[in-house]
Amino acid sequence: MSFAHLAAATPYVTPPLWRILTKSGYFAGLCGAIGFTVTYAAAVRPALRAPESGRNDVAVLRRRAALSLAWAGVALLVAGYVQLAARVARAGKGIPFGEALAPGRIRDFLSAPAARGAWVAQGTICTVQNIVLVLASATLVALFSPAARRHLDALALTALPLSAAVTLISAIPATAPANADRVLDIVFTQVHIVSGTVWVGGLVLLVALAGARRRLGRDAGLLWADIWRRFGLVALVCVGAVLTSGLWMSWKHVGGIGQLWTTAYGLFLLVKSLLVLGMVAAGAFNQFWLMPRIARARQADATTSLLHLTLRHFPKVVWAEVALGVGVLAIVPFLSGSARPAGGPAPVATGSIFAVGAVLVLTLVASLCVTAKASDALARRQVAALS
Repeated sequence: MSFAHLAAATPYVTPPLWRILTKSGYFAGLCGAIGFTVTYAAAVRPALRAPESGRNDVAVLRRRAALSLAWAGVALLVAGYVQLAARVARAGKGIPFGEALAPGRIRDFLSAPAARGAWVAQGTICTVQNIVLVLASATLVALFSPAARRHLDALALTALPLSAAVTLISAIPATAPANADRVLDIVFTQVHIVSGTVWVGGLVLLVALAGARRRLGRDAGLLWADIWRRFGLVALVCVGAVLTSGLWMSWKHVGGIGQLWTTAYGLFLLVKSLLVLGMVAAGAFNQFWLMPRIARARQADATTSLLHLTLRHFPKVVWAEVALGVGVLAIVPFLSGSARPAGGPAPVATGSIFAVGAVLVLTLVASLCVTAKASDALARRQVAALS
């Protein structure tokens, strides 16, 4: 079935290849910068600072984490440049992407005066965003230097807010939002981006660190059990934020369930949703099957079993999540436009919509809390049975 035969009231135009690559690349760069720094700060760093962590294991993982963060800085810099060129290519009447890569074209775009009614020029916002992007990239790239790696924690914690600011600054509107719905669109979009990049980027960082297992000691299972446990909490928060913001964005762009398979936009959204649900299912498998077994092995002081679970079984499932996350990034550039009828009235959030949304969010939060408690209960039960 071709897109021409889909019952989309809003005509769908397949983005050009350069647009697909630049947009996917940009979000991949954000996954590296935001996801790596948040995961390092929230899961890896605290585990490495624990007193039971072996000195050699800590040294190996710190070096590998530093190099991973440094490469994330390179990726962010490259992705940021091509994304800026893509914005130049789409500005005004549009120009070929090859021409938009020229520094002169970029300079003209950044120095263009503000549009009528705008409080600030769009080029000014873009300039500030890219200055922050360069600072974040430079902070991370510095970790290629052995001398800078001695300050890994300070550099990672400095790059974290700078990386998040890259996407937050880009969301600042040049003109005042028309209504509260427009403000919520901006907020939920940024929540979706930040939580999604932390989730996917964090998974990538951890599988990269797990690749050093041959250089780790026999007691590294304890360290990795702590890392997986801490990241599980981070992922749980990200899942809640992704699903909550995704519900809002889907409501804004999809008028009915049928539009998920009768419009091009809906089909791409459906595929993306299935990929995200696959990631959620893989995470649930980790929480309900692997984490209780890790707790049992830890309690029994089964070093070999713990090492096998944390550095063999767990990374295999995480690799599956990474593959699904890459699929999500590949789908994102195709989610342009809307599944709603062209020229139709825009959906407006009313009191009843907010009430339904609040119930859904509370239900989601409750289910996530139950998931966490159930995982802990399973772990305690297995430990009790062992003792």
